[in-house]
Amino acid sequence: MTVTLPGRDVAVVGLGGVGGVGVLPLAEAGMDVVALEAGTWLSPRDFAPDELRNNYRGWPHAAQKANREIPGHRPNASAPDSPRGNVHPMMNGVGGTTLHYWAQSWRLNPWDFRVVSETTRRYGAGRIPAGSTVEDWPFGLEELEPHYDRVEREIGVSGQAGNVNGMIDERGNIFEGARARAYPMPPLRGTEFTDLMAGAAHRLGWHPFPGPAAINSETYDDRAPCLYHGFCSRGGCHVDAKNSTAVSTIPKATRTGNLRIVTQAHVTGIAVDSDGRASAVEYLKDGETYVQPARVILLASYTYENVRLLLLSTSDAFPNGLSNNGGQVGRHYMTHNQRAGVLALFPHELNRWYGLPAQGIAIDDWADDNFDHADLDFIGGGNLWVYSDQRPIEAASMNTFGRAPRWGSQWKAFVMQNAGRWANSYLQKTTLPYEDNYLDLHPTVTDPLGMPVCRITADYRDNDRQLANYIQERTEEWFREAGAIATVRQPIGSMVVSTHAYGGTRMGDDPETNVVDRYGFSHEVPNLGVLGASVMGTSGARNPTLTAQALAWRTAEHLVANWSSIGG
Repeated sequence: MTVTLPGRDVAVVGLGGVGGVGVLPLAEAGMDVVALEAGTWLSPRDFAPDELRNNYRGWPHAAQKANREIPGHRPNASAPDSPRGNVHPMMNGVGGTTLHYWAQSWRLNPWDFRVVSETTRRYGAGRIPAGSTVEDWPFGLEELEPHYDRVEREIGVSGQAGNVNGMIDERGNIFEGARARAYPMPPLRGTEFTDLMAGAAHRLGWHPFPGPAAINSETYDDRAPCLYHGFCSRGGCHVDAKNSTAVSTIPKATRTGNLRIVTQAHVTGIAVDSDGRASAVEYLKDGETYVQPARVILLASYTYENVRLLLLSTSDAFPNGLSNNGGQVGRHYMTHNQRAGVLALFPHELNRWYGLPAQGIAIDDWADDNFDHADLDFIGGGNLWVYSDQRPIEAASMNTFGRAPRWGSQWKAFVMQNAGRWANSYLQKTTLPYEDNYLDLHPTVTDPLGMPVCRITADYRDNDRQLANYIQERTEEWFREAGAIATVRQPIGSMVVSTHAYGGTRMGDDPETNVVDRYGFSHEVPNLGVLGASVMGTSGARNPTLTAQALAWRTAEHLVANWSSIGG
């Protein structure tokens, strides 16, 4: 039996990091909004500080649907599939991945919006890597800045500004683009370890600064400040100091009375009318099939699921998938080049136990185009990040730096002595899209409903690998200056399922190379909007969350201002 529900102004598919932001300006404008979320509400009792459950079993009760839809991967079209993982980075639940993410809340820097034009201006057009489909964003940082600012205040972000209206403050990131005002809260407190690393950076002539985080450094919106007890890496916050959309923007939208939330709704397709406009969302709940008509539909799932749902939504008007008559859905895909870190061993205790991964020190001297690339064999750069966050299982799994075997009594003795003496790093680096890196539907692997899962065909390229080597060199230099006695470089790996996945529904003015326009609405289906990192054309050396949230606010604000033409 199929149940057709009363129509709504807007149906939002996914109530996570971006859907949970986009519903607020819509609800505040008085629109009748329904949000369809595959997971359910979680409470503080679901956020136990359990390293085994959170980091290695992936909250199986909360992420069950996601773990059954893990994309397949192959490095290229002629290669066999890579082994599929057991845990998906996507989280089902109201608030989505903002429940368990690190909460690093970065803005992109100006260069990230102008990769092609700025690289061409400074080094010549020949420096764009062969085969890359990268193009400039349809607008610059200055247009997105007001939306960054609004989201930082609505969810609550702590940090130290480095450039307020052109006034440079060396306590913050001196390379950042101009912002209208400081962060809503001061940065998270430092530790003995982060102070050690900041001092080393200063001696090298670099410019360290505390990173921004959607975590309360003080009471904010009646939510408690951070207790620094740890388990923020793939764990929820039982005092609501981590400002997921589940405790910030979604409750605000709910209080307007204009948002209805349907949990455990498994969306299976988007229907279109005879004019080719999106007309309804189809979903399963409790064994029943529901059809939710809406005048506007906003797709706000994870990158892989945004692409998969569009490709699954076939019709006479769109035989190859919704909004895909131009063949652009799934194209220009990339994952963040965030692997290839560096480990360091010190001759003394570092006291990095617990804390949180958003509590650290960053270096942007080697990010983007902040340094001269004229004699280098790559473009782009990386953000260097070290942090205070260590837990028992992770510590016991430490690298032995070639000084002990990986098992037996010698290994045990080495770990007992050095478990608190090593540090890792988180090195986020520029990744570019390429013509033969893409997403499509897997021809043989399906989910429990029999629907194809997403398939990734992608691998890192020379630019990514050469950049990774360079950033590892700078990180080793930093660790050695701080007193490290040994370092180990981690491999870059392959472009498998990632927490930082971009592209697939890229945003741009040209419908020949992009799925959505500069406001996030489909070139082919004018009342269909797409929210999330899937619309981003470059990664920068940054976590995608805050940028995706600022874009979601911008899309929703544009819809409010242009309701008669989009939703009419």
